[in-house]
Amino acid sequence: ILVITLFILLVIRQLVKQRRPRGFPPGPTPLPIIGNILSLATEPHVYMKRQSDIHGQIFSLDLGGVSTVILNGYDAIKECLYHQSEVFADRPSLPLFQKMTKMGGLLNCKYGQSWIEHNKLAVNCFRYFGSGQRMFEKISEECLFFLDAIDQHQGKPFNPKHLVTNAVSNITNLIIFGQRFTYDDSDFQHMIEIFSENVELAASGWAFLYNAFPWMEYVPFGKHQKLFRNANEVYDFLLQIIKRFSQDRVPQSPQHYIDAYLDEMEQSATDKATSFSQDNLIFSVGELIIAGTETTTNCLRWAMLYITLYPRIQEKVQMEIDCILNGRPSALEDKQGMPYVEAVLHEVLRLCNVVPLGIFRATSQDAVVRGYTIPKGTMVITNLYSVHFDEKYWSNPSIFWPERFLGCNGKFVRHEAFLPFSIGKRHCLGEQLARLEMFLFFTTLLQRFHLQFPEGFIPSLSPKLGMTLQPRPYSICAIRRQQ
Repeated sequence: ILVITLFILLVIRQLVKQRRPRGFPPGPTPLPIIGNILSLATEPHVYMKRQSDIHGQIFSLDLGGVSTVILNGYDAIKECLYHQSEVFADRPSLPLFQKMTKMGGLLNCKYGQSWIEHNKLAVNCFRYFGSGQRMFEKISEECLFFLDAIDQHQGKPFNPKHLVTNAVSNITNLIIFGQRFTYDDSDFQHMIEIFSENVELAASGWAFLYNAFPWMEYVPFGKHQKLFRNANEVYDFLLQIIKRFSQDRVPQSPQHYIDAYLDEMEQSATDKATSFSQDNLIFSVGELIIAGTETTTNCLRWAMLYITLYPRIQEKVQMEIDCILNGRPSALEDKQGMPYVEAVLHEVLRLCNVVPLGIFRATSQDAVVRGYTIPKGTMVITNLYSVHFDEKYWSNPSIFWPERFLGCNGKFVRHEAFLPFSIGKRHCLGEQLARLEMFLFFTTLLQRFHLQFPEGFIPSLSPKLGMTLQPRPYSICAIRRQQ
């Protein structure tokens, strides 16, 4: 009788949690207990856009008792993330985030003094270690390692995922650790594989269920348990690697992000309110590696897939590269002179929507948007996919058409409703570095190689779902071009 009574009380408590607050945006009718979680099992970004046609650009979902506001379309997202930037700058206190990072670090940190301190440090490090001619030369050097590794396949079919991931991660590694890792460093490769797996697991149905029912931590099976085991393994690895790269540190003479962070820890050692700690250092390093690797890697993999799928576009890209470079390596100023290359890369970012739902946000205070009342602490999901498929701003958005970014004079044209890096206070701080990486890896690759699919191979354009949308495994042949 006691067990049954307890069960009934838990069910009643859950049903009470599922009641929409007064003035809350409308949304599809939730199922008892689990709410709308099942609707997010496949292509949640597409489901949310379809629901916006019924309920409007701002509507709500019930994720197992977690009341969530969904923002769709450029106008709604700009209205909230730009015009009310601070109000929508928080992170939701989800059990998964609390378990993984204790709501610390950088990306999942709550909006407040801790985030201000960590964001300022990261921005300064990216500006100091990740920009300018020196970083341009470092990326160009990594491009040569990348091309030489591709050359070893001698025009035979290969899956480019491993090489692209390693090359891209090394750019972030230069900022964080001050050096690159070789492509056969098994320990680092294993860590990158775990990161990639966790990005997929964090958007699985098990993760949503855990956020709704934290007691599932004691259920011994399920993908959430794999996520926790991976996180513990990564934590231990990062702890050891941070110790390794800080052995020869000279205080107040930082050579990379870890040095700069340790300087901040020492300076604030007597401040009880400081947020700089060993735990937050490890969480921040892990988040920067994931953010700097997973997104740019998948952008380049999509770019290689589409450029191989459309030989005419590949030919036009190579004509522009050959015309501007004339056989020499890229220079920093060449980016402005390649409008078609820029158009292709922007179209890849728009169409492929590598981070379709961004990183979940929360309101830092009570908000009023279009007459709806959104209480403080409400989880908010920004459907960036809906921005890039917003028919108000894009004609035929489902078609891969780089020319939409070119004016009648052939010059590159920026579009207002283009938000692959989000907007507002929590926008991607590595945006400029990511753009530079994509440009250099893409142009140097197509300057040396012609890409084609193996005979009889038919690629899939259906993405593999996770917190990022990545292409399904494919093989290409990289044939040396006649210069």
